[in-house]
Amino acid sequence: MTMALVTKKKIGVLMGGLSSEREVSLASGTAVLKALTGRGYDAVAVDVGRDAADRIRSSGIEIAFNALHGKFGEDGAIQGMLEIMGIPCTGSGILASAMGMNKIISKTLFKAYGLQVGAFLSVARGDRDMLKTAQSEIGFPLVVKPSSEGSSVGVSLVHAQSDFDAAVKLAFGYDPEILVERYIRGMEVQVGILGERALGAIEIVPKDDFYSYKAKYEQGMSAHFFPARIPKDVYTRTLDAGLLAHRALGCRGYSRVDFIIDNDGVPFILEVNTLPGMTATSLLPEIAQGAGIQFPDLVEEILRLAIAA
Repeated sequence: MTMALVTKKKIGVLMGGLSSEREVSLASGTAVLKALTGRGYDAVAVDVGRDAADRIRSSGIEIAFNALHGKFGEDGAIQGMLEIMGIPCTGSGILASAMGMNKIISKTLFKAYGLQVGAFLSVARGDRDMLKTAQSEIGFPLVVKPSSEGSSVGVSLVHAQSDFDAAVKLAFGYDPEILVERYIRGMEVQVGILGERALGAIEIVPKDDFYSYKAKYEQGMSAHFFPARIPKDVYTRTLDAGLLAHRALGCRGYSRVDFIIDNDGVPFILEVNTLPGMTATSLLPEIAQGAGIQFPDLVEEILRLAIAA
């Protein structure tokens, strides 16, 4: 990667936002801003809220580096607004962002592309019959999660029927549509995508039963191994599946694709994160570092890909 500036235009690092992942976004945005200004870019922080359009307009930025996470930042909403304003933005566009954020739509698409997807059912708020069907068809243990949240917010691993109602209530607190899916025993592996390249796969070993919000963000609650400790053929298959999922959604620039690899070595896709965490210790930067790409170079390459799109 060249040391020459990718652009001399003013860059706004969008961070914060309105979602349940606000604090994570602020951490991502702060790290990205530090990397950009450290390289000599004219970059400023823009903490976006309901007045996002006014703040972006008054900041005078010409390019947006999107470090938002969750609703209104990762679901196509801010992407659509920026497109109307004529401001280029890092990451995926409106449609890919919206589909990637909705786990039900994305899983349906992944199945159509031949990717391995665990059994799941979608349940709308108030549909008691479907809740009963989900319990009987999916069986315990199972996972209950909101359709459109990230960072494992509102997610529960349910081992018995006695805990099911509480998990459902929690998930519906975040979204009017939830997902009930089969719990797949296996290894948590995540693939980093940059441009049209799968950079590598990292293995996550959480101390909790699953990779929860606590396991993601509290120090010492998970161990990471890069490259993932899996056979070479499984590793290659997982990288290929990650890149296929990225392309199936029509993602642009970068993403992180999450899998559970079962005991037979089959990679089951969980989701695609179109705006993965971007702190210096987040998983995509960790994968990139393992592939020989330092954090400031990763940030700069994401910027370059946005300008070239």
